Amino acid sequence: MASAVANLSNRQANDTRFNKEAAAWDSRPGIHIASKHACETILAQLSNSKPGKPISELEVLEIGCGTGVLSFLLAPHVKRIVAVDAAEGMIDVLKQKLAKPDAPKNIVPLALLIENPEDPALPPVDEKKPDGPRLKFDLITSHLVLHHIPDLITVLQTMHACLASGGRVMLTDFEDFGPEAHRFHAKSRMEGVCRDGIAARAMEASMLQAGFGEVEVVPKWTMCKTVERFEGEFGENGMGGEGQGVKMDFPFVLCYGVKEAKHALP
Repeated sequence: MASAVANLSNRQANDTRFNKEAAAWDSRPGIHIASKHACETILAQLSNSKPGKPISELEVLEIGCGTGVLSFLLAPHVKRIVAVDAAEGMIDVLKQKLAKPDAPKNIVPLALLIENPEDPALPPVDEKKPDGPRLKFDLITSHLVLHHIPDLITVLQTMHACLASGGRVMLTDFEDFGPEAHRFHAKSRMEGVCRDGIAARAMEASMLQAGFGEVEVVPKWTMCKTVERFEGEFGENGMGGEGQGVKMDFPFVLCYGVKEAKHALP
């Protein structure tokens, strides 16, 4: 019960924070830089993986999509992206962006916390049978989401259940490289943060436990970020100003896994 209460409390903290920040989210340059790196990493991984569906035919699920920055970057390359976020404020901003004439037409925004792979809000396998089984995805992505999730095993198991056989997860986040990783967030932006990045070996073990095969958690790029020199330097908005903070490099990892096909017993 204590764990369930903690998970609910953290979920509410995340939703409150991101609803509050949604309107100004796209004005932060770092969001776009990190998302561009994530997109390039995902596309490179898809290109270098063993043959499967062409990238242009992939059905993609992005979990914790925010205002859709990564979804917009990936959309020209894939068949469709179902972009979900539990914070309705983020999805409201995404819908406003998608209403513009030059927006991608293959992004489906959903205000949803996915806990059930057969959630009726998800697209059906057959559009002519809207009450039928839910679509299973070829690729699931998330970016800078994992460090907000208290119970990674449960979420990874849900991702696994949302994948088609042979489907893949490609999840990007900053790495827990030691005590200094804590500096990624300003003191006033710690609400809803559950861990100081992703510890590679622990994440690999969690992914294997959730049922994934071919698991790898490896650094893919480094991003320079301005961080507080001392806790609270950036004040209540956590953004800092001219002359504040210090530059610091943060490695980002790609968490990769495959839902392997089940073979019938001989």
